Amino acid sequence: MDNILIIVAAVLISLVIGILVGFIIRKKIAESKINGAEEEAKRLVDLAKIEAENLKKEKVFKAKEEILSARAELDQEIKERRGEIQKQESRIIQKEENLEKRSDNFEKREKELEIEEQSIKDRRKEVEELYSKQMEVLQEVAKLTQEEAKKQLLDSVEQELTSEKAALIRESEQKAKEEAGKNAKEVISYAIQKCAANHSAETTVSIVPLPSDEIKGRIIGREGRNIKALETLTGIDLIIDDTPEAVILSGFDPLRREVARIALEKLIDDGRIHPAKIEEMVEKAKEELADTIKSEGERAVLETGVIGLNPELVKLIGKLKYRTSYGQNVLNHSIEVSNLAKIMAEELGLDEKLARRAGLLHDIGKALDHDMEGTHVQIGVDVLKKFKENPLVINAVEAHHGDVEPETLEAVLVQAADAISASRPGARRETLEAYIKRLENLESIADSFDGVEKSFAIQAGREVRILVKPDKISDDKMTLLARDISKKIEDEMDYPGQIKVNVIRETRVVDYAK
Repeated sequence: MDNILIIVAAVLISLVIGILVGFIIRKKIAESKINGAEEEAKRLVDLAKIEAENLKKEKVFKAKEEILSARAELDQEIKERRGEIQKQESRIIQKEENLEKRSDNFEKREKELEIEEQSIKDRRKEVEELYSKQMEVLQEVAKLTQEEAKKQLLDSVEQELTSEKAALIRESEQKAKEEAGKNAKEVISYAIQKCAANHSAETTVSIVPLPSDEIKGRIIGREGRNIKALETLTGIDLIIDDTPEAVILSGFDPLRREVARIALEKLIDDGRIHPAKIEEMVEKAKEELADTIKSEGERAVLETGVIGLNPELVKLIGKLKYRTSYGQNVLNHSIEVSNLAKIMAEELGLDEKLARRAGLLHDIGKALDHDMEGTHVQIGVDVLKKFKENPLVINAVEAHHGDVEPETLEAVLVQAADAISASRPGARRETLEAYIKRLENLESIADSFDGVEKSFAIQAGREVRILVKPDKISDDKMTLLARDISKKIEDEMDYPGQIKVNVIRETRVVDYAK
């Protein structure tokens, strides 16, 4: 029994000791795990700190890069803006220099005119003195005074002319004038009604639409090299401003402006804009313009029915499509003049082929007046002589502004057709109200002079006919009156071209045979 108890006690003691030993071992293991976990946590925290520091450095570096990039872009934009401003300043300076040159030329011309006017006055004085001396000599030789000589001459003429002849002449002249005026009005009215052409008004600028404003920068190019190349190759100024989706082409030569317009539209459609491509497109635009000029000349020749023209003359006619005069398209004007002259020639039984040929060619000189010195009339005459044109056609061209006397009735018809086409209300860049007001001002200036009975503004304001009172204005005073009226018109009016002042002094005697 004691042995059992001993054994049991020993087992219990062993069990207790085992439990204590196991508890101690487990505690050691738990402490070891806790220490390992703490070290791992510490290692993870340190690693996270390192990664956070690296990420922070990376973000700071990226932010610095973005700031530098934005600053470079801003510097580039400022540089381009400065270049554009400098270019505009240079253009303004160039224009100011041109204006100063023109002003100097005007002043020089004014001084020359003053000298010439003084010379004319001196010559007039010499002529008057010479005339007085001659009259004195004649009076001494004839033993008659001037008044006595006039009286004898008038008495002699009065004896020779009978009242019957004078009445017959006046009646015939009056009848002829009435019939001629009536027939002329009918012919002109018929021609105008049958021929009505459209007129287009153009200016010294062309506008090229853009698909978006973003392409403006590409047209300017880096440091302005693209726009500089285009302006150099075409001779046209490109104005790129705040106008939305548009570029303005400015230049006085319409052919160059058309080349620039075609080339720019081709570049915009192609999308590749650089100096080499610009040069290629400008050459293609020139070829396209040459083809257009040729086709327009052939169209005008076909439309008017003029045959046998030299091919070079046909090309010059086509160039008139890009030439305007006071806003009136010269090609359309020439076609209209040709048709008007042909219709009037048919009505009068004249040579309609000559009339329409001269009408089509009458302004041919305007195709070259940008490139050659002289008036368009003289240039046209020289060109037609070069290509051995009909002398009657050359005379009609030279006479259509009254530079020479017309040799044929067809030349007179070309003058009339040119005046009709130019004087249509709306044909030229002038409103009907301004047109009428200008004519009224012209007549009022003429009427303001003493001795003027009535004045009439004709030829679309290019001539004023003034009837004077014969008892107040003598033949000698007519010359001075015409000069004074011309001077007042120059001082008080603005007008295109020149105005012819035609002073008429008429004495009428009316009698009736009963």
